Amino acid sequence: MRMERLLAGDMAMASGDVAANLVNAQYDGFTNFPIVAAFLSFFVAQSLKVLTTWYKENRWDVKRLYGSGGMPSSHSATVTGLACAIGLREGLGGPLFAIAFVLACIVMYDASGVRLQAGRQAEVLNQIVFELPPEHPLSDSRPLKEFLGHTPPQVAAGAMLGCLIAYTLHLLSLIQAGGDK
Repeated sequence: MRMERLLAGDMAMASGDVAANLVNAQYDGFTNFPIVAAFLSFFVAQSLKVLTTWYKENRWDVKRLYGSGGMPSSHSATVTGLACAIGLREGLGGPLFAIAFVLACIVMYDASGVRLQAGRQAEVLNQIVFELPPEHPLSDSRPLKEFLGHTPPQVAAGAMLGCLIAYTLHLLSLIQAGGDK
């Protein structure tokens, strides 16, 4: 019984040391390569939406910086940037990459499936409400948000962008590491 308590105490101390090391070394937001790759991918994708809106509609729409939907998918860019960065840093055979890869697949499937269909339903419902007579109780309701999901090309573009950013950051870190020697 005493031996079990002793082992449990050693395990708790060891896991505490590991947790402290992880917090101090791995999860510093400014130097954590996967976090930087994910957030940079998100911000680049959101910025590109302003440019693609200008290209398609010949108008500047700054609301695209924080809106969902559109080209490229910032959701896809974020999760693939994260997964690729983890794969480049930790290897493709580890559990961290497996988690990030599955998460990326779920997010991209959701973006091009469920959320895309919800946006299309919102378009139909908005049209129905628009055609209601003015005396109908729903005729003055606010329109539903229609830009929710992404088409498969928007998801693919976001995924490629995330991978490209993660790989570029990885190469830059290798160049910097070579210069520090």
